Amino acid sequence: MYKKTPSHRYNKTIKMLKDILPEGGVIYDLGVRNPFSKIMEDEGFKVYNSSGQDFDDDFELELPNDVDLITGFEILEHLVSPYPLLKNLKCNKLFVTVPLKLWFANAYRSKTDSRDRHYHEFEAWQFDWLLEKSGWSVKKKEFWKNPSFKLGLRPVLRNFTNRYYAVYAEKSTENYTNYYKGVLNL
Repeated sequence: MYKKTPSHRYNKTIKMLKDILPEGGVIYDLGVRNPFSKIMEDEGFKVYNSSGQDFDDDFELELPNDVDLITGFEILEHLVSPYPLLKNLKCNKLFVTVPLKLWFANAYRSKTDSRDRHYHEFEAWQFDWLLEKSGWSVKKKEFWKNPSFKLGLRPVLRNFTNRYYAVYAEKSTENYTNYYKGVLNL
């Protein structure tokens, strides 16, 4: 999956996960089993993974009854529309990370794997709006850098620019109000 394990991002993710969910909690991770699934299990969590379905077409998930939290780490940016999946999740807690849009780099696109492409790279306000509109209330958020020790302008900029947005959200008890409509004059 990775030529080099993204240990910086994994360490930040597990730290935030431990703040959100106590050890022994049950996680349904969007996406196939991956190296981070094993890390979460090693930290004392029970982890279910999805089967690799295309969430744009197959967004109504059957979750096991014991799930406490749904996670999605760098998965939503691959969807043409993450809204139906987020709207239909049958769990009250969500922890996701997404890549942020960078002014100095285009969205990621694999030329060999059509499922390994970013349809979206978000600005934080866009992702907050997507969560709010799909019925979630943001409770905690963090921004993470993606340090690089290579030579070049973009690798240097990655040491100072936030690349990932991590969000913990809970199902909202309020109806969507379109708060941003007045703020953005839409």
